[in-house]
Amino acid sequence: MSENKPVPGTGGDHYIPYSERSGAESIVFFTRKRTPEGLVAIYDRISSVLTGKVAVKLHTGEPKGPNIIPRPMVQELFKERLKDAAIVETNTYYDGDRYYTEDHRKTLKVNGWTFAPVDIMDEDGTAMLPVKGGKWFTEMSVGKNLLNYDSLLALTHFKGHVQGGFGGSNKNIGIGCADGRIGKAMIHTTPGQPNQWDIAKEEFMERITESTKATIDHFAGHVAYINVLRNMSVSCDCEGVAAAPVVTPDIGITASLDILAVDQASMDLVYALPLLSRTDIVERIQSRHGLRQLTYMKEMGMGNDRYTLIDIDNDDAVITAEQAVEGISGKWTPDRYSRITV
Repeated sequence: MSENKPVPGTGGDHYIPYSERSGAESIVFFTRKRTPEGLVAIYDRISSVLTGKVAVKLHTGEPKGPNIIPRPMVQELFKERLKDAAIVETNTYYDGDRYYTEDHRKTLKVNGWTFAPVDIMDEDGTAMLPVKGGKWFTEMSVGKNLLNYDSLLALTHFKGHVQGGFGGSNKNIGIGCADGRIGKAMIHTTPGQPNQWDIAKEEFMERITESTKATIDHFAGHVAYINVLRNMSVSCDCEGVAAAPVVTPDIGITASLDILAVDQASMDLVYALPLLSRTDIVERIQSRHGLRQLTYMKEMGMGNDRYTLIDIDNDDAVITAEQAVEGISGKWTPDRYSRITV
């Protein structure tokens, strides 16, 4: 970790419209088909970099968690395209059903993750990866078994998050590959503080991002990203059956070889929803200053926040986020008017 405590950035509560962004564009693929077939189809667009032994970073969830990516979707992808891959996870920082490896494996069985190998990467210890250009870290502690893989697929349930505002590919990798005792503590807790969750807002987003950068730099271009935008509770899958009810409508699946572009496009799709359909999740994102994840990824040179959105359902037509969500509406109640912030 850096010797001198740096100063967090700002603006994590402010959404930057596409028209106000600058720089190069990346490619992001989009499908409305939140089905096994849709997942396989969009995977094929970004699979070329996944060579050798492939790790699939998936949030496998707390016992009987209602909002995780449906097991049949993932099972079909493994059956059709990833026969020799492994699902990878790490133990949790909080005490619960995934804190110890033995309990974690029981939870995996409860949630049906039995059709492929599941590697709890910190089961056998930890490893340190360098953080290039970081201001909070010079290195990050990850599950040691991460080093056994040649490529990484971030298969992410895009949703809210109690501390990060939202969980996309950046959160899935940054927190999800950090080991449960050392790496996650580096991200969440100031040493000596009694509150293990004392790091928040922009500083927290920057720490997540630096952790992510350590992992994707390690794989040196052999990383692909898929975000599944369905059952988007304001709660993370870490909250399991206690997650807040889902009121944000399902959208589809995005995929890219650019982590910033895939998370930014997913965010743009959410912000393109009708106002009352996005109120709850936008409130969660902005109140936690979660948008700092995106601007810090750009500052760290991790990708582009401008992109071409390719509609694979319609002959690869180039579309806008607004066109992608046409016809979508969500649940709302009158009391939500008072919480509209955008």
